[in-house]
Amino acid sequence: MSYAAYNFIHVLGVIFLFMALGGTIIHVINGGTKEDNAWRKPLSIIHGIAMLIILVGGFGLMARIGIDHAAFPGWIWGKLLIWVLLGAAIAVPYRVREWAKPLALIVPLLGAIATWLAIYQPF
Repeated sequence: MSYAAYNFIHVLGVIFLFMALGGTIIHVINGGTKEDNAWRKPLSIIHGIAMLIILVGGFGLMARIGIDHAAFPGWIWGKLLIWVLLGAAIAVPYRVREWAKPLALIVPLLGAIATWLAIYQPF
């Protein structure tokens, strides 16, 4: 597949990931619980599929730009760390309700940092 196709797949996964996280976070901020969220299971499924799509698209992009899988540059490690944090973020608002509001700011900031890392590849 082409670079553009992998890039599209990667961005599509990111869009769905942030939709799932945003829906969960806003539900908890508005006083909802895990038990009364009719969309909890669909959002969790969307989140998991989005994580897989991001991973496939990201590794496809790495292959297209010629990054050796044996020695990742530092910016790739940074993006992988952010990917892990965003993967865990779906459970945090339900477990620690008071973190839901800070997560509404932290999640987009993590996305911005991941974007910055991809564009500028600083290390």
